[in-house]
Amino acid sequence: MIFEDARGFGEAVGDAGGALLGLDLGTRTIGTATCDAGWRFATNHITIQRGKWGRDRETLAALIKARSVRGIVIGLPRNMDGSEGPRAQASRAYARNCAEAFALPILLWDERWSTQAAEAAMIGQDMSRAKRAAAIDAHAAAVILQGAIDRLAGGVL
Repeated sequence: MIFEDARGFGEAVGDAGGALLGLDLGTRTIGTATCDAGWRFATNHITIQRGKWGRDRETLAALIKARSVRGIVIGLPRNMDGSEGPRAQASRAYARNCAEAFALPILLWDERWSTQAAEAAMIGQDMSRAKRAAAIDAHAAAVILQGAIDRLAGGVL
């Protein structure tokens, strides 16, 4: 099931918590992040080179199994005025594919500013431009996932 509100997603995942997977969908790559079972800390994971859905599905399925993931948070790229364009529609379609393939609750999370926040954090760590380019999507996925778990764990639903 796909949710756009944290409350419904949290109820679907359940009170027991569990690891969540965050995804930042780019046109060429997918940034991934995971969090601990208590929903305290999101950590960037790997960046996947996007391919056909079948290959993406296999890679994500292996990650879901390895991390015992109980739900997925996907960044929804809204425009600054809150409207949605083609990228948001592509993210919704990807969420539908994930919901069908993995039978896990999916939360679409507003990702405005996630890439900028990730970039600023990496610059603050004095990371080179080349290293930032290679890691930006996974760091953005961690920003997206951290925002979602802060809302879920903080009770501000």
